[in-house]
Amino acid sequence: MTLFPAKSYPTLPVKGETDTYPVHRIFCVGQNYADHAKEVGSSVDPEAPFFFMKDAQALVPTGETIPLAPGTDNLHYEMELVIALGAPLFNATEDQARAAIFGYACGLDMTRRDLQAAAKAKGRPWDFAKNFEQSAILASISRDFTPANQRIWLTLDGQLRQDGTIADMVRGPVEVLTYLSRFYHLDAGDLVFTGTPAGIGAVTAGSRVEGGIEGLEPVAVTYAA
Repeated sequence: MTLFPAKSYPTLPVKGETDTYPVHRIFCVGQNYADHAKEVGSSVDPEAPFFFMKDAQALVPTGETIPLAPGTDNLHYEMELVIALGAPLFNATEDQARAAIFGYACGLDMTRRDLQAAAKAKGRPWDFAKNFEQSAILASISRDFTPANQRIWLTLDGQLRQDGTIADMVRGPVEVLTYLSRFYHLDAGDLVFTGTPAGIGAVTAGSRVEGGIEGLEPVAVTYAA
């Protein structure tokens, strides 16, 4: 018997299936679109990607109405393609990484931008800026999606803010997974956010954020007024 109730893993629906997908860990690639890196005053590292993490408990299913995050005056949206793993992966080849992908989903990586800027200025980690409650909004997982040059977009209160293609990613899903698998024993239930295109911006109380990628269920969230 435990001293208090143990947290269960959150789950995501899978398009066309009754069984759900249990989320284990959430990895996120930083600055995987050159135009986004430029807009935040940085550039893509030509040698290797870098990552940060979010707790599985940060997950919010699409369509929810949630409060603004505490501790920030500058909460930003970032629309992303998300990889869902369905098998173990460690020191993987490209073929092994490709075979381990269960499916893909649309996701919003919410960011406390002011806290991120403060951390960057002091050379500190991004945890406060990225890993907080209700910071990962996810749509259902699709198993019949193959990344190519599909459009990725986001609207804020009906106004188009992000608009690009996933072909603009500096490192595609397979390359991201093979690199990440050198440092972690990845497994079924792990999600990987793959970065956002340019056009990031702030949400306020009452904001409605909607985003999509051609071929996937769109993702949406409303911030309570």
